[in-house]
Amino acid sequence: MDLVKNLKIEFFDRTNSEQLMINREIHAVGLDIGTSKVRCVIGEPSENGLMNIVGMGQAESRGLRRGIVTTTDAVADSIKRAVEEAERVSGLEIQMATVNLSGEHLQGENKGGVVAVAGTGREITEEDMARAVESASAMSLPAGWEIIDRLPQEFIIDGQDGITEPVGMRGSRLESRVHIVISPSAGKQNIVKAIHRAGLEVENMILEPLAAAESTLTDDDKEYGCALINMGAELTSLMIFGRGAVQHTMVFPFGGMHFTKDIAVGLRVSIPEANKIKQHYGCVAGFLIGDEERQEVIEITPVGRNETRGLSKEILCDIMQPRAVELLQHLAHEVNQTGAQISSGVVLTGGGSQVRGMVEIAEQVFDAPTRLGFVNTEYFGGLAAEVRTPEWATVCGLALASMRSQIREHSNGGRSTSRKVAAWFENFREKFR
Repeated sequence: MDLVKNLKIEFFDRTNSEQLMINREIHAVGLDIGTSKVRCVIGEPSENGLMNIVGMGQAESRGLRRGIVTTTDAVADSIKRAVEEAERVSGLEIQMATVNLSGEHLQGENKGGVVAVAGTGREITEEDMARAVESASAMSLPAGWEIIDRLPQEFIIDGQDGITEPVGMRGSRLESRVHIVISPSAGKQNIVKAIHRAGLEVENMILEPLAAAESTLTDDDKEYGCALINMGAELTSLMIFGRGAVQHTMVFPFGGMHFTKDIAVGLRVSIPEANKIKQHYGCVAGFLIGDEERQEVIEITPVGRNETRGLSKEILCDIMQPRAVELLQHLAHEVNQTGAQISSGVVLTGGGSQVRGMVEIAEQVFDAPTRLGFVNTEYFGGLAAEVRTPEWATVCGLALASMRSQIREHSNGGRSTSRKVAAWFENFREKFR
């Protein structure tokens, strides 16, 4: 009995020390390259299963328009500045990062495929599962386009649907339902080029709304249905979840910059001045402003003038509210067109979602519970309090995905061909959870 007990203790101690060694080797890096800001987060796995954020940095973004690279060197310089700040905070030097995939041309489509099961005793293998996914992915693409992600929804065995783990089950016919996302190849290639020019390697590329969902949504949100809206400066992405999987993806060519431009035109101020006014005094819901606050005066300086003039908060709200309603109605119309049930409501992430009153207006437009998406404290530790705003949701999700991927890689023991396949399937299954 003592021998067995000692062996158990020895095994436990060895397992713990190996886990601690793996934890020390893993440095998860998320890099969110947006039109307005570039953000970087560095994380490490902790003993309690959380990702401890040990470094973060951000820089003004240059050289991007609606998610498309217009000047490679400018993008590379912005990346360098954000990464250097994160390295300074963490005391670490990084070589690679998991990066967001964005762009106004992203398109999502639900596809189905079917294969015959030919395994011994009609038992479904990983190869059958891969063939079913490949069958669903067989689609003609416009010239210069590529499939950038395949997100599993469910498998159907001999008519029985809702199956997420078909391997090992028996049947003669295996169907797959997969959400396919496509995009022009050039957009992705140019982002990768800018990252390389900044001195980094790309570990992985993940859809921007999917990364935001990774850090903010719960399993129940994904199971019962919700709409995640990531509102950036010039792009807003919509991703609808249901039955634990992605059901719909759409990107719209508008964002927080629309409010800034409306203020600049309406008040005849510069774009930087309009942006400051929006951030400090902006409100898109008139019913949130009390009688006393309505009369408060903001001092503004019109373009080409030295003298200031007064602006009431009520007038500012009258400029911003119609635009908020218009943008959210576009999104609500898209959700209604899909016929999706969003019982868990709407989750708003991204810098554009932080304007005062956005949640309240969205709740009215969607007629559904709405909240801001903050990083989930069940997933993050360390400096997590420093990034608990919706604009950090995407980059934290990228870092979390990087950490989970590296832990799986260490568990699989390397990168042989068979292990690569096993890791691919593990990553494939992870998207169901």
